[in-house]
Amino acid sequence: MKYLKLDLENALKNPEEIQLLKSRVEKIHHDVLNKNVEEKDWLGWYDLPNTYDREEVQRMKQISQKWAEDGVEVVVVIGIGGSYLGAKTGYEFIYGEYPIKKPLMELVFAGNDISAEALASKLHYVNDKKFAINVISKSGTTLEPSIAFREFRLALEAQIGREEAAKYIVATTDAKKGVLFELAKERGYERFIVPDDIGGRFSVMSAVGLFPFYCAGIDGERILEGARITNEELSSEHLSQNPAYQYATTRYLLHEKYKYPVEMMVSYEPKLQYFSEWWKQLFAESEGKDGKGIWPASGIFSTDLHSLGQMIQDGSKILFETVLTVEQPQNNIKFNINANEDIDKLSYLNGNDLHNVNNIAFKATQKAHVEVGQVPNIHITFKDFSPETLGALFMFFERALTMSAYLLGVNPFNQPGVEIYKKNMFTMLDKK
Repeated sequence: MKYLKLDLENALKNPEEIQLLKSRVEKIHHDVLNKNVEEKDWLGWYDLPNTYDREEVQRMKQISQKWAEDGVEVVVVIGIGGSYLGAKTGYEFIYGEYPIKKPLMELVFAGNDISAEALASKLHYVNDKKFAINVISKSGTTLEPSIAFREFRLALEAQIGREEAAKYIVATTDAKKGVLFELAKERGYERFIVPDDIGGRFSVMSAVGLFPFYCAGIDGERILEGARITNEELSSEHLSQNPAYQYATTRYLLHEKYKYPVEMMVSYEPKLQYFSEWWKQLFAESEGKDGKGIWPASGIFSTDLHSLGQMIQDGSKILFETVLTVEQPQNNIKFNINANEDIDKLSYLNGNDLHNVNNIAFKATQKAHVEVGQVPNIHITFKDFSPETLGALFMFFERALTMSAYLLGVNPFNQPGVEIYKKNMFTMLDKK
């Protein structure tokens, strides 16, 4: 693949075992491709890199550029779950926590919890800044983003007036109905569409993720191009030619045959922390039903080697690892250490660079976990921190997840379990 490389050498004792699933994989592939599944109305993401609305993307570019020209410093992106994690993932993947190259406008994410402390601090943060709002909710009734939108909307209106504030609010919502749709229509907010045929956790390459990306100065069409190329690379029904299906079948066998209940996504780059969070939602909500599913966990190494490392190495044998490493980081640090001035005893690093040291940490850890700890290891290398590679990663895991869920015999596109706590909460709040 152009942007990704899959290594299964340390995953299964006999890598050829996955071929036992060959006929099932081919049937699932054709059923999904031909929309011969009960969930056919939720497959809009499958070909989105080819079918996306070009005119809508142009409007995204125009609005985000106009906001930047008007001096907007911060865009508050309000959403939860799939309406938040994709955009947050991309923002962190491109810029990281302390960006060297500054975004077009800073993104602040709200509406993803019900914490008074968190919301109050974010409202205070934008109080003396020129800010705009992108509220993302298909229905407009999800409690967390509804509360956040109310408070930020009132703050913006208090700052510049209701009529002027309407120019700096964009609603990403249903095309025809819903509380947010009606509010946006009444107040004259610009609107983008949450597609009916794309579920929240698959929506990152729709307006749900693309508009925040453009606000941050990230080219959404480059993300879509990386996804398009990867989708073509994953078009084969043949297991031997499709890395996404190889990943799906490997994790399936590790769970079903070898009885590992937990998959831990590991990265050696802090910029991937939120990618792991996006991945966890994608797999947990899609697979976790009917008493089935692999529990998705995550860690950032080498940081978490100093907390979780002991458990992984010597503790209960309950997990396998899926490790993401970058081939070429955006930035690197070269060590130039004079052996005669070795006060910190690091002269053995002279001539080396930090990315290579990080890679050695990965190899040493992999060797320890696989050979001594007996922890199966799936390794995925991605090319760089570019928008194209980000799109490739999104598409790879969405394709792999779909195959994996159908192998488990569950519907990848619903999430009935999360509705139970909502009903309880609304009952306790006396919502009519």
